[in-house]
Amino acid sequence: MAGLIFLTGFPGFIGSRLAARLLAEDREVRIAALVEPKMANRARGAAHGIEGGDRIEVMPGDISEIDLGLSEQDHQRLRAETTVAYHLAAIYNLAVPLDIAEQVNVAGTGNVLQLLRNCKQLERFNYVSTAYVAGDRHGVVFEHELVMGQGFKNHYESTKFQAEVWVRSLMDQIPTTIYRPAIVVGDSKTGETQKFDGPYYMLRTVSVAQARHMPIPQFGAANAPFNVVPVDFVIDALSVADDDPELVGETLHLVDPEPVTAGDVFSTLAREYAGREPAYKVPPKLVQATLRSKRMRAMFSGAPPESIEYLNHSVRFDTRRASELLARHGLRCPRFDEYVGPVVKFFREHEDDDSFVPG
Repeated sequence: MAGLIFLTGFPGFIGSRLAARLLAEDREVRIAALVEPKMANRARGAAHGIEGGDRIEVMPGDISEIDLGLSEQDHQRLRAETTVAYHLAAIYNLAVPLDIAEQVNVAGTGNVLQLLRNCKQLERFNYVSTAYVAGDRHGVVFEHELVMGQGFKNHYESTKFQAEVWVRSLMDQIPTTIYRPAIVVGDSKTGETQKFDGPYYMLRTVSVAQARHMPIPQFGAANAPFNVVPVDFVIDALSVADDDPELVGETLHLVDPEPVTAGDVFSTLAREYAGREPAYKVPPKLVQATLRSKRMRAMFSGAPPESIEYLNHSVRFDTRRASELLARHGLRCPRFDEYVGPVVKFFREHEDDDSFVPG
């Protein structure tokens, strides 16, 4: 892979870990990380903390601009030297307004594609989408499917869908592999994460009930699959897939092939954190109605109403292509009960740290 890797999404949760992995695997590779100007100092600090981080060039820019906010000189250099690209940058906030989501998730992806179409040495474009481009579909979703007449639960889903449509339309010009992760949580070995959002709202609810010596509530449709994956699994998959030429043109679901249910994940978190089971269930419709009120939202530890829909949505993601890939490299997605211990331990150690609060 020796050459120049163009990377967006650094120094984010996945982007930082991916950069560290890429630098460790190839001592000759260099990384050009496109970073918002306001994040440049943070990115340089993150690079300094990575072994081989002196091979990361922080390039202040803006994916929402057609020229990515770069000088013509930097543009020319990227077009001439880039051999591999990873596009991770996106707005992941489920409550994001449509105009902002379109600007970053859709137009931003289009601007990256415009650059890559002119990269003379490009061998692979790795595009990180999301399993939730499936929108409101139910039943089984297959990796090769995308446009199936689905609606969407929020603007995050709809704009990531639009972006993936754009990526797919240029696959005959750009050698691309698409990755669709499920909900990403902390490292399966250390529990390390950057934000306590998503399923961490359930854990926060358990924590609050435990601190107040109250019964633990449980919400979400008990039998609905709830698909979470640890961040190191995503990094492993991105790393091995990039070196497999057979995967050009493929789409991979980076999800748990045997997901736990919403009921099981809540019970597992309660047992691990508090040593007891939830005492009662809150009907899904009541939870959603409650979360529309900011004052009442505190009952569920600040969980945004958009997040609850994922606890009530009955959908499964087929993983036959991704599972085939991982098996070739001796990898598999760990089960939730195999890493819930480190996830809860890290949360317990940092739950009072404001820097982990989504915002």
